[in-house]
Amino acid sequence: MSRRRLPAPRRASEPTLALINIVFLMLIFFLVAAQLARPLERGLQLVETADPRTVAPPDALVLGADGGIRFRGQAATAESAYALLAGEGAAETVRVMPDRAAEARRVVALAGALKALGAGRILIVTGQARP
Repeated sequence: MSRRRLPAPRRASEPTLALINIVFLMLIFFLVAAQLARPLERGLQLVETADPRTVAPPDALVLGADGGIRFRGQAATAESAYALLAGEGAAETVRVMPDRAAEARRVVALAGALKALGAGRILIVTGQARP
């Protein structure tokens, strides 16, 4: 009596086409998202740190080297910018992008003014240091 061996069951192939489609869609998403970000203020040089954990946000207060504050491309004060953010419901976390040449005491004064106005968290946005 001879016993016939049955062939081992074949594994179903992996759906590589679906994986390629997902990767392609992710690539398109990130390309579009990168193009939608607002550019930084002209002539602004951010403070550098070794490892920033944030991306330059579009709704940040820009503190210039001369101590002037700009918000969304317009000259502003801490009070007017905070009032605008509060009106939009985005005043819990306020981002400040200081120019590299801005005096530290002005950065601290701006942070203190925002805290006094009711900001929950104040994030200082910096650029990544080049080795």
